Amino acid sequence: MDAAKSFSFPFEDPDWLSKLGLGALISMIPILNFAWSGYLVEIIRNVRNDHPGPLPTWDDLGKKFNKGLILFGAALVYLAPALVALCLPLGIIALSSSSSGNSNMQDLGQTLTEAGGVLFLSLLCIFILYGFLFSILYPAILVMFSREGTFASCFRLREAFELVRRNTGVFLTAWGVSLITGLGVGLLVGFVNLVVGFIPCIGWIVGTVFSFISAVYANVVYAHLFGQFGRAAFGQNQLMPSTPPFPAA
Repeated sequence: MDAAKSFSFPFEDPDWLSKLGLGALISMIPILNFAWSGYLVEIIRNVRNDHPGPLPTWDDLGKKFNKGLILFGAALVYLAPALVALCLPLGIIALSSSSSGNSNMQDLGQTLTEAGGVLFLSLLCIFILYGFLFSILYPAILVMFSREGTFASCFRLREAFELVRRNTGVFLTAWGVSLITGLGVGLLVGFVNLVVGFIPCIGWIVGTVFSFISAVYANVVYAHLFGQFGRAAFGQNQLMPSTPPFPAA
C-alpha cells in the first residue's frame, strides 16, 4: 500500500484545482452536498480499478447526487436504533419536568429525572462505542457500495467483516493514516481560525473557506486510501463480483 500516494495524487491531475474547488463549493451547499459523497465513492472506485486519473469530473452531478443520497439513507437506517433508543430517557425526563409543578408529584418527578439522566448517559456511552465501531466498518461498506452502487450492498455486514478480516494489514494502515490525517487537518484548521479570527468579517470568511477546503482534501485522501484497500481486497480474488454474495445481516 502506498500511503504517500494518497496525499499527492490530487495534484497530479491537471484539473485538480477546478475539480476540488467545485467540490468544496458543492460540499458547502445543504442537500446538494450529497453529490460530494457520491464523488468520493467514484474516487474509491477509480483507485480500486487502478484508473490512471482517480479524480472524477463533475459532468454527471445527478448521478453523484443519487449515490450520496443512497449513502445518506443507509446511514439513517444504521442510526435509527440509536435515535429511537435515546428518545426513551428524554421522554422520561420530559415527563418528570411536566409533573414538577404538582407538589404531590415532585418526588416522583425527581426520581424520574434521575432515572432518565442515568439511562441517557448509559445509552450515550453505548452509542459512542457503536459509532466508533461503525466508523471502522464504514470504509468497507463504502468499498462494496463503490462496486455495486445499490442500497442493499450497504447492509451486507458479513461481507464487510470478511473484507476487513482478510485484508487486516492494509485496512488498518488505511484507517490509521486517515485518522491521523483527520486529526492533523483539524488541528491546522483550528490554528488558522485562531490566527485569522481576530480580523473582523474577513477573518471569519477566510476561516470558513479554509475549513471546507481542508475538509475536501482530507476526504479525497480518505477515499484514495480505502480505494487502495478495495484494490488489495478484490485484486486478490477475494469476494470478487463472481462470488455469490453473503446473506444480508
